[in-house]
Amino acid sequence: MFPCVAKYSARHSPLDNFPQTRTTTAMSLDAKYPALTDLRAHAKRRIPRFVWEYLDSATGTEATQSRNRSELDKVTLMPSILHGEVTSDLSANLLGQTYPLPFGIAPVGMSGMVWPGAEGMLARAAAKTGIPYGLSTVASQTPEDLSGDIGQHAWFQMYPPRDPEIRQDMMDRAKRAGFSTLILTVDVPIPSRRERQVRSGLTQPPRLTPRLLAQVARCPAWAMGMAQRGMPRMRLIDEYAGKTSGLPSNKHAGYLLRTAPDWDYLRWLREAWDGPFVIKGVLSADDAKALEAEGVDAIWISNHAGRQFDAAPATIEMLPAIRAATSLPVIIDGGIETGLDILRAFALGADFVMMGRAWHYALGALGEDGPAHLAHILAQDLIANMGQLGLTRLHDVQDKLIKTH
Repeated sequence: MFPCVAKYSARHSPLDNFPQTRTTTAMSLDAKYPALTDLRAHAKRRIPRFVWEYLDSATGTEATQSRNRSELDKVTLMPSILHGEVTSDLSANLLGQTYPLPFGIAPVGMSGMVWPGAEGMLARAAAKTGIPYGLSTVASQTPEDLSGDIGQHAWFQMYPPRDPEIRQDMMDRAKRAGFSTLILTVDVPIPSRRERQVRSGLTQPPRLTPRLLAQVARCPAWAMGMAQRGMPRMRLIDEYAGKTSGLPSNKHAGYLLRTAPDWDYLRWLREAWDGPFVIKGVLSADDAKALEAEGVDAIWISNHAGRQFDAAPATIEMLPAIRAATSLPVIIDGGIETGLDILRAFALGADFVMMGRAWHYALGALGEDGPAHLAHILAQDLIANMGQLGLTRLHDVQDKLIKTH
């Protein structure tokens, strides 16, 4: 499939399952968009500014977002010489599953605002290549909407509802729709400010003011998709909000139905959910120890991409201590843009990497072809860098680590 790298991958390629093959068109994508940064730049031109600010912004001065990137760059690895040809295995084991690639698609709220039909496109792409896809509680599609698109590795991210009946019903619906893993996000106790987003004029729920309509007019592909589908809304949340009395009209239902979870809440979910249970938003080694004692199945290191708290450490900074504190699988996100960044995370003890914004940059740039091309970029970068390091397996990169924090 990829003749230029055949010596690195003699076995079946994980990307063979993507709808996009290495046709002339696909090869031209390689020439135009060889890196995520190229997809990001093209996406910025194709989606309205208020949508871009929603996707790309963080909170405060965006120092945490910048720190994620700068701390990754500090992780250096020792290349290898005279190791001969290398066949690199990109597979990774997580929660009893072997994935063909060591990364997945993290949940992003209101994906369907970034690109029309985003949730379905991402779910189908993940299913075809056999990697995890995460659906947010505050997505623009419900679990049932995606039941025909998801594969075996669909994860449901719960923003914790206060009402136990809503909580149970939401989990039951996700399970019936085929979502096998539950994610509890614990780093959003209250809304953050996200000043760039506010300045853009975006409201919740979205309302197309004359100012925003002028931005939409400059993005015909996005506008046409939205005209066909209608403006996105938090459909799952809206269904429950319609059954809940006393909601102020000036607040969107997402935050009004949520609560800030505590340890008792976590125990309730652990008891109620029959399947893998992942906690997202962990930055403390002490918290990782306590979570393992409560019977969770994996720790997800995240600072919410800098969108919640601007004095948080970079996720890669906290990875070594958390890895040392727990025997559970460790997932990480935060600033990861390349195959080399994925290797850096594995070098410091990660078992898997999730990415959120990146897949939406790909959708904004190329529509439904975007996820396939991004997966190709990441896989090719992994192969190239593992070849430089002389590695056949991902976890062997730990022996190549030179500099940590």
